[in-house]
Amino acid sequence: MENSTLLCNFAHVMKRKMIFICMALLGIVAYAQPRFVADTEILKTGEIQFQKPHTIVFGFTNKGDKPLHIKKVHPSCGCTEVKYTRGNIAPGERGEITAIYDAGILGTFSKYIEVYTNAERDPEFLVFQGRVATEVADHAIGFPIDLGNVRMSTNYLEFDNVRQGDLIATELKVINVDRAAYRPSLMHLPPYLHAEYKPDNIPGGKSGIIRLILDTRQLSSYGLNQTSIYLSRYQGDRIGESNEIVVSAVLLPPTSPDTTSTGTIALSSEEVTFGSSNKQGGKLALFGKKGKKMKQVLQVTNNGTAPLNIHALQVFNHAVEASLSSKIIQPGKSAKLTLSVKKSLLGRFKARPRVLLVSDDAQNPVKIVNITIQED
Repeated sequence: MENSTLLCNFAHVMKRKMIFICMALLGIVAYAQPRFVADTEILKTGEIQFQKPHTIVFGFTNKGDKPLHIKKVHPSCGCTEVKYTRGNIAPGERGEITAIYDAGILGTFSKYIEVYTNAERDPEFLVFQGRVATEVADHAIGFPIDLGNVRMSTNYLEFDNVRQGDLIATELKVINVDRAAYRPSLMHLPPYLHAEYKPDNIPGGKSGIIRLILDTRQLSSYGLNQTSIYLSRYQGDRIGESNEIVVSAVLLPPTSPDTTSTGTIALSSEEVTFGSSNKQGGKLALFGKKGKKMKQVLQVTNNGTAPLNIHALQVFNHAVEASLSSKIIQPGKSAKLTLSVKKSLLGRFKARPRVLLVSDDAQNPVKIVNITIQED
């Protein structure tokens, strides 16, 4: 009897384990799939010109762990032509769906496109809305960043060479190109950033200012502190690459009047140019025909009487790579600073291509190398 009870208990335990294992495997299978995530499901164009085709771009990311591909895209009417990224989109990679609206009818419009992928049986719906008018103001010069119903003056902000304890402000200008009032709001603000909106509600066709205040007391480390914040275009908006604003803050370490106990940093150049064609005079690193990564090498020299310690080597734009042959440079010696740029990635990251060195130089603890990309 006792053995029978033990066998029953053992069978019960093994059954529970098998159920648990099966559920776990099912969970893994369910998770192992592509996932289509649009930057936004609604894009508001504001006012657009009558009979002038208008282009709307929906960015999306594959947030699954299997390749994603778009099977087909259907617009809601013949007034819209669609194009989209074809082929497999790897996990973590991005694609675009472009709608070209003919703007052939005056007045307000609301159109949608159906997107069929291998991620779901049902389609994803992407909506674009706006108003077609005979006269439309051109705001592209002062507000080059187009978010549809809102335009911005820039999508990256910089606080260079700030010191602990400083409160510093910069301004982001926005314009409401829609007719309805717009209430600006920044999403994902870190503790060291605070926003003020003037005015709180921007009437149609008017501009406003977002004042961004940096509290350096909240910064976590010396050198580069970088984050992404997002401008909400409407209530319930998502965060995505299209409404991203990159904010960089360079916090200076404390300086010391004693220059004898540290090294003195010097760079062979603080300006570097990468390009696609030959340049008369000056040094130019060339990109390959396919935009492959190209390199330049600078010299970092210690002109002091004590060893120079490089505490940090950081890039503002992740299309740039930087490496240093030695982080401790003896007096009178140099280290090689190798810089490379992946041209195909430049447009994906919004910050300016720059490289930051933080050292224990008592007078000049921060050095920045500016990188210029020369176009054909």
